[in-house]
Formats: sequence, structure tokens, C-alpha cells
Amino acid sequence: MDCSQLNDIIKSSKNILIISHMNPDGDTLGSMCAMYSAIKDNFKKHADMLLLSKVPSTYEFLPYINEAKHIDEYDKSREYDLVIDVDIAAYDRMCDASVLFEKSNFTVNIDHHKTNNSYAKLNFVYPEASSTGEVLFGLMKEMDWHVSLETATSLYTAILTDTGSFRFDNTGVKAFQYAAELVQKGVNPSEIYKRCYESNSKELVQFQAYCLSKAVFEDDNRIAYTVIYKKDIEKFNAGDDCTEGLAEKLRAIITTDVAFLVKQIGVNISKVSMRSKVVDVAEICSVFGGGGHKQAAGCVIKSAPDVAAKKVLEEIRKQEVWQK
Repeated sequence: MDCSQLNDIIKSSKNILIISHMNPDGDTLGSMCAMYSAIKDNFKKHADMLLLSKVPSTYEFLPYINEAKHIDEYDKSREYDLVIDVDIAAYDRMCDASVLFEKSNFTVNIDHHKTNNSYAKLNFVYPEASSTGEVLFGLMKEMDWHVSLETATSLYTAILTDTGSFRFDNTGVKAFQYAAELVQKGVNPSEIYKRCYESNSKELVQFQAYCLSKAVFEDDNRIAYTVIYKKDIEKFNAGDDCTEGLAEKLRAIITTDVAFLVKQIGVNISKVSMRSKVVDVAEICSVFGGGGHKQAAGCVIKSAPDVAAKKVLEEIRKQEVWQK
């Protein structure tokens, strides 16, 4: 990694903005907070952090997360010297924040999704990495930045959550090596695990049990999916992160090769999360303008949830590997 340009541009910038993606997960939020913390420690500078969606309660423990502001709080006419995107696989996932991105003097894209087309002026996109947190820690090491406990906590959270607690296929040797280094810096693995995976509300557990109970199985149980309507979320008073982990639970069924969930997010607008053991779901999601990884991807389809589910099923069955 040639990081000298990144180091120089941060050093010369007076106004810096860090953007996380819509419907944020632990990787984008952890990476955002880690970058904020590292800039503060190493350059004695303040950076703004931008949210496109509400922070899931699971991640409210992240250092400096309370400093982040929602896009609605921003003056869209403001011009930043530098805008840094973290874990944003595609330009359109910035939504309304793209205005701020376009107005900035310099842009940086730090990511690990294979579908990322390197849309910024300076790009650090490494699909072989487990997470954006892993990419970012590698950059920090290369630039010889000081990594405080706050920065380390955020980086560890990013790596932990995007590897599914080091269980997913994207978990490589470097993920373990970096995790060990972050623990050496004072990170408490047990505490972060509890925060990320053992802090669910009663309403969330009941809601997810309901969603799983109405799962549909197709093609000799090789496909498992569930459809979630806004009325279901409202009935259980579930939060924005209510579907987190559902697709993984369906994929964990021994007969399942592909799992997905369809969540209604608006009138005739559905969000799809896909997980797979055999099919390249990033390829399927790209048909609908989404993307991600071979075994974990997502997209938004402008259709009612039941219609969106049928469209996804059609694309799965078109895949060559599915027809063998």
C-alpha cells in the first residue's frame, strides 16, 4: 500500500468529512469511528462524521459515535477539503451525501467489496480483505500512525462483525493477526462480543422468531427466505437493526444453499439481504443495482416485498451453478 498521498492529504486538509453507508453495520460504523479517532490523535484535527441512517443500538458503545450527525443536519452547500468514504461499495450508497462528496476538493474511498469500481480520486479497495476495518488498520500500520484504545476498539468491532465473529469465509489469516494486535493494544474481546451479539432486546428476539417462523423453503429446501413488512416491524416495535443476522440464521440450516430476506422499507420499495453457500449472490444483487461479496450481498428493489422475492428467486434459478 502506498499511503503517502493519504497521509499528505489529511495533513493539508482543514475540513474533513467521513461518510458511512446507509443502513449502517459494524464495519462501516467501526471504520468511521476509527478514522475519526486516528485523525484526532495523529493530526490533532477534528473531522465530521456523517450518518445516512440511524445508528443501531448495538453500536452505540463505539468511541465517538455520539459525535456523528445525520445527513439531515448537514448544510448541503458546504465544501470540504477532504471526504473519506468507508465501506461504501457503490457511489449511489451515499444517497444524499453524494452532494458533499462531489463538492469536496479531494475524495478517498476505503473499502473491501469486489463490486466497488474505485469511484474516488484516491482508492484503497482490497476485496481479499475481511472487512474495511482490516483495510483501514493496514493503512494505519503502513503510515505508522498511533493507534489508541479508542481507535483499536472501533477497528476490532469492524473486523469482528464483518467476519461474523471470525466464522465467515472472508476470515483470513490477516483478520486473526490484526485482531491479536488490537487485543495487545487493550481491546477486550469478551466485552465487545457481548456488546455486538448479546445485547438484544426482548422485542428484537420475539420479532426475529416471528420472521423465522414464516420462512419459505423452495427447490427441495435449498432456498430459504422470509418476507418482512413494515406492519410486522411496527407490531413488535422492532428497531432499525431488527433484521440483523436473520439471513445467516436461514443459511445455517443444513439443507439451505441460498438464503435471503426481503424487508419493506417504503411503498413498493424493498431491501434484500442475501447469503449463500454455493451461488455468487453479489452477481445476483448486481442485477438490481446492488452488490457485496460472493456469499453475502444486498440490494434495493423498487417493488413490493412479495414481488421482489419472486424476482430474486428467478435470478437464483438462472445461475449456472444452480442448474447443475
